[in-house]
Amino acid sequence: MPDRTRRLTILGSTGSVGRSTVALLDATPEGSFAVAALVAGRDADALAEQALRLRPDIAVLADEAAAPRLRDRLAGSGIAWACGRDAVLAAAAMPADWTMAAIVGAAGLEPTLAALRNGGTLALANKESLVCAGELVMRAVREAGATLLPVDSEHNAIFQTLDARDPAAVEQIVLTASGGPFREMPLERMARVTPEEAVRHPVWSMGAKISVDSATMMNKGLELIEAARLFPVPEPRIGVLVHPQSAVHGMVQYADGSLLAQLGTPDMRTPIAHALAWPRRMSVDLPRLDLAALARLEFHAPDMNRFPALRLAREALRAGAGATTILNAANEVAVGLFLQRRLGFLDIAAVVEETLAALGAPDVPDLAAVLALDGAARQDASARAARRAA
Repeated sequence: MPDRTRRLTILGSTGSVGRSTVALLDATPEGSFAVAALVAGRDADALAEQALRLRPDIAVLADEAAAPRLRDRLAGSGIAWACGRDAVLAAAAMPADWTMAAIVGAAGLEPTLAALRNGGTLALANKESLVCAGELVMRAVREAGATLLPVDSEHNAIFQTLDARDPAAVEQIVLTASGGPFREMPLERMARVTPEEAVRHPVWSMGAKISVDSATMMNKGLELIEAARLFPVPEPRIGVLVHPQSAVHGMVQYADGSLLAQLGTPDMRTPIAHALAWPRRMSVDLPRLDLAALARLEFHAPDMNRFPALRLAREALRAGAGATTILNAANEVAVGLFLQRRLGFLDIAAVVEETLAALGAPDVPDLAAVLALDGAARQDASARAARRAA
């Protein structure tokens, strides 16, 4: 770990990635870090508990309605607090050496951009920022001289195994996917899948939205787009394999025939720790991967009939411009309605496909254009979902 005290900010501290980050900080030697800001959505109790342990300069909730609860929980602690969109952006912009960007969905885009302008290190767990505004994010990285470290387990695996000094020697990068809970379920049964079934991931412990994305394999589609933004490898040379054991998180195939892979237990603390300690490594108390006990590693090509979301993501990436913005927005709307039992499981991808066909791939030259297209796609997807539910 670094020899001096680092200032850290966690955006999305009460989500699954945020909680894992806080757990790692709890186990870090005292004096190695100071927390500038903790930012969460609406869980005042969880945020207050984290703040009382980590003693940030400020604790912030996006939901203004939760302000009284946060105020009461932090009363007398000396910890500043605030609520609302402007407070989130102000906290994200506070000087910090290292920021975890883990706000789920497009809601994380503006805070991510605000954090990048500091020019520090940004650990990116919010793949949607790169999906809906990849050029804007990467431009912000370049202009600020910031360091962007991928935290998604697959992209972190590629980051660890990719020789970026010689991209011409890379033949292919491969992202792995567990296949989710429905990889062998008959399609007619998938039409009746409930939210409870969809969030019951067989390997990973994740939030509801990401769990549903994993079940549809849209999560892998979003990760494919993210990989195309992060790494100097064109889309045709980014592969996806279903790997039920979730032990191999990513692979890089080189021109000399070498295939390098990163393996580990399916626990987000590993990639978070890699980003937290980078370019060094830190000790993490979690079970080690036991290959003898695992006994076998399986890999399968994804079934595009079963998982059309993966096809849609590739098509949106190839279309370019704002197509990936539309993809992400429509998917967020459709998944939200599915979790509310207002849309069928198989209708998620159908709504996304119809919205993409309707809106095309308009240019998104700046943040205002991205946000406007995001809003238009959400409105269109909501209308299409409502017609399906009628």
